[in-house]
Formats: sequence, structure tokens, C-alpha cells
Amino acid sequence: MAIRWPLVVRRTHKWLALVVGVQALLWTLTGFYMVAVHIDIIHGDHLVQSPVARPFDLGGVVAPSEVVAAVPGVSEIRLQRLLGRPVWRAETPDGPRLFDAATAAPLPALTEAQIREAARHIYTGDGRIVSARLLTRAPQEMQSRKPPYWQVEFEGWNRPTLYLSPATGELISRRHALWRVFDFAWMLHIMDYDERTDVNNPLLRVATWSAFAMALTGAWLLIWSFPRRKRKKA
Repeated sequence: MAIRWPLVVRRTHKWLALVVGVQALLWTLTGFYMVAVHIDIIHGDHLVQSPVARPFDLGGVVAPSEVVAAVPGVSEIRLQRLLGRPVWRAETPDGPRLFDAATAAPLPALTEAQIREAARHIYTGDGRIVSARLLTRAPQEMQSRKPPYWQVEFEGWNRPTLYLSPATGELISRRHALWRVFDFAWMLHIMDYDERTDVNNPLLRVATWSAFAMALTGAWLLIWSFPRRKRKKA
């Protein structure tokens, strides 16, 4: 029996369109969102104050060598401020640590009150703090960052949230509703429903090649549908 290629191609195209069509629609919608919302808004740059460089009074500041001598293995040390107070920040094998700039004494981990004050100092909005929690397990929106860190959430329709270091009070990251929508859209767009980072996963490759096959069969059907001239008999 002869193969009826137009029928085979038509059915293949129909089933491919049925399977890939939903994902193609998701690609379009999620791509539109990621283009329509400016990336600076997604990053949450508008939620935090820009750092302002201010000179230090070095009169009462101990030499950094005292901190280096007290803590072996320091790879970096710099002078910065903690709630307006000068401190030495040292990068140690166990992570960053703060030291009193006047005595070189190590500072304890920041309290919740200090974290709240630090968060209010860098936050640009007027909303009050809804909650402040020290997390030891990373939430979905912070899977790329290793805890522990403080999660400080402010009131507002977009649920602005700042993540701060418990050792230094420094800003680690910021999240808000538009970022969370972007993250969900990115997951649908790249079809990585677990880590949301693999842009070359098998599921995406199958969907991409299926969409390509659907386009080829559609092009074949379009060309085949044109009227063909009958060959003249010799």
C-alpha cells in the first residue's frame, strides 16, 4: 500500500501543534513579561539606597595589622561602617567577620534589633517592617545563596524583602513581587521546574526540536497546498 504522505504530514503536524502549542504560548507570554518589565525593576534597585562614600576619622582607628595578627588566614580586610560606627571587616576562612575599629576586638553576630535598624537604613520605602527572621534553610527565591541570613520583609503590595548577612549586616539580595513573577515566568520559559537555572535541559531540547518539526511540517503542507500545473503529455 502506498504511503499517503500529505495525510501523514498533516496528522504529524496536528499532534505536534497540540503538544507544542501550549508551550509555545507560554514562551510568548513569559517572553513578553520579561521584555516589558525593565530589568532594573526586576533586580530591585529601587528598593535600596545607593551607597554613599564618606571619609573616616582615622584618629581612633587601630592598624589593620592588629586584626590580621589576631585572626590567622585573613585574606582581605577593609574599613567600613556598621550603623554609622567604623568597623574592620575581615574575610576569614570561616567567612566575613567584624572587628571594633577602635580596639580590634571581634564583634558578635548582629542582633535582630540591629538587623532591623540596618534594613530600615538602606530601604527606600516608607513601609514598616512586617517580619525579621534568621533563616537556616534557603527559601525558593534564594536557592542560589547559602544560608544563614536574615530575611526582613516590609509591608507593601509587592512584598519587598531584604536579605542581610548575620555577621556583617550587609545586603545580600532583595526580592519583591515583580521579581517573583519574573522567576516563575523564567521557570516556565526555560522549562526547568526544579532549579530554574538549566537553560539546556532535556525537556527544553525536546520542546524546541518538536516546535522545529512542527514548523517544517507546516511549511511542507503550505507548499503542497498550492495548485500544481499538470504536465503536458508528450
